[in-house]
Amino acid sequence: MTQTSLGIIGGGQLGSMLATAAKKMNIKTVIFCDDYNAPAKNFSDDFVIGNYNDKKKINEFIYKVDLITFEFENIPYDTLNKINEIKKVLPSPNINKIIQNRLSEKDFINRCNISTTLYAYIKSEKDLNSNSNLLPGILKTCTLGYDGKGQYKIDSLEDLKNFNIDFKKEYILEKVINLKKEISVIVTRFGHQNYEIYEPIENIHEDQILKHSKIPANINKDIYNKSITWATLIADELDYIGTLCVEFFIDKNENLFVNEIAPRVHNSGHLTINSHNISQFENHIRAVCGQKQIETKKLYNAKMINLIGDDISFYRNKTFKENEFFYDYLKKEIKQKRKMGHLTTIEI
Repeated sequence: MTQTSLGIIGGGQLGSMLATAAKKMNIKTVIFCDDYNAPAKNFSDDFVIGNYNDKKKINEFIYKVDLITFEFENIPYDTLNKINEIKKVLPSPNINKIIQNRLSEKDFINRCNISTTLYAYIKSEKDLNSNSNLLPGILKTCTLGYDGKGQYKIDSLEDLKNFNIDFKKEYILEKVINLKKEISVIVTRFGHQNYEIYEPIENIHEDQILKHSKIPANINKDIYNKSITWATLIADELDYIGTLCVEFFIDKNENLFVNEIAPRVHNSGHLTINSHNISQFENHIRAVCGQKQIETKKLYNAKMINLIGDDISFYRNKTFKENEFFYDYLKKEIKQKRKMGHLTTIEI
């Protein structure tokens, strides 16, 4: 039997963990990335370096693999679409076209009759003035931006003078809610009404970067059921194949709102490597490669901490208990606000 060869676009920690999961299933991985020092290079079988619009390098990558997936959503749509004409890309590039733009993403969620916070499309200061009812709010670029990048907290129109906002870009203004907590639901969809679902994960962010995740989330049964129902509905409406994450806000009145959809494996699901019999990464590989679906079960309650920047130095020299699992992403350079590794602790 010929060994399957899976191409992964993107060489960060998610690519590393996808490559590690694939190796368990005897699936070869080839990483395509624009960073020579990408950490996934340490975990994959092969590596192609090139810009995401370099046709020659893209073709070199395509002809090394049987099918293709990706570890981040901001790959140019045209690039993914052209690749998909030659080798299958899962999840579908059309999904990225929706989710790469925060406005089209929010509009899609609302068309599914799923709640989001109130929002408005902003392309000028005049638009901000006419949507002042959404203040205090967060002004976000419609495209790109993650971990707090491209985002401005605006309490009043007076705050605009504190920011150098380039209105040549498109923005979305989202009304700030009275936030109680944040959760995420990770779903792997194998086909119509055919999923493996991880129970809601509770998340805490610091400086708009995920810092802590834990399972189970401390939420009521209604929120638990509704978040899973909405996440699976979104996966079905997108005709999604693979693992995706839906991030939610819960306000002080126990109202649930979808914040964002991540069409990929997700940082909050790192703990599934140790908490479950099948991790989010292995399920993603199984779904996109057409491998056997295995019933996913939680084995342990767990919590995870992201190691940001200099945090990693302490943990690289630490001795761990038998219920602690340390993951070093092997990034060559330590940078402030950069995710360098994580530690998962299971309850045994």
